[in-house]
Amino acid sequence: MILKLQKIYVANIHLFKFKTLWINVRTKGIRNNMSRILLFGNCGFSIHKKAKINLNNGHLALNRYITKKDPFVGNIELYEYAEVTVQNTFFFHSGCDIMVFKNAKLNLGSGYINRYAKIRCYSTITIGHDVAISENVTIWDSDTHAIVGKEDQMTQPVTIGNQVWIGANVTILKGVTIGDGAVIAAGTVVTKSIPAHCLAAGIPAKVIKENVNWK
Repeated sequence: MILKLQKIYVANIHLFKFKTLWINVRTKGIRNNMSRILLFGNCGFSIHKKAKINLNNGHLALNRYITKKDPFVGNIELYEYAEVTVQNTFFFHSGCDIMVFKNAKLNLGSGYINRYAKIRCYSTITIGHDVAISENVTIWDSDTHAIVGKEDQMTQPVTIGNQVWIGANVTILKGVTIGDGAVIAAGTVVTKSIPAHCLAAGIPAKVIKENVNWK
């Protein structure tokens, strides 16, 4: 019995860290089915007392290391009335840098974003289920500055569908919808929506192949 308890403790040691306990206790939101916010390695956080993290049926893992020697610092910041909602387990690997600004909503399905993810959510960013997102991916739903006369276009929602594969060093900008099953090639800058099951590449992104499936 003691050996079994020791194994459980080792497998879940990150749950017993003070920062992990603190972020779960002090952060508002719904937690279903023993769901938890998990902090790995050197991960900082700044969460406004009126912000929320909702976990429906899984965990939100932040700064999860690929190797235990990963030195990279992770960070998550939620401003007043910001809200993160996670449907199933979602992983942000080491070096993640996530900012959800006042009244904004970050909606996550399931899957992962690899090292050095950068997310800037000013309005709404939605990422679907079973996504595979590679290193150095940047997602912004706002220009943060406006062209005179086009102020209403400065911030527009971003939606990434289910089972989307996004390669390394991709930038996804405001107003973009990426359809289910799409593949975005490494180094692509996505400025316009990409249909489902298409392969897109280039700066700016263009569809180069249709009826694509991946596994």
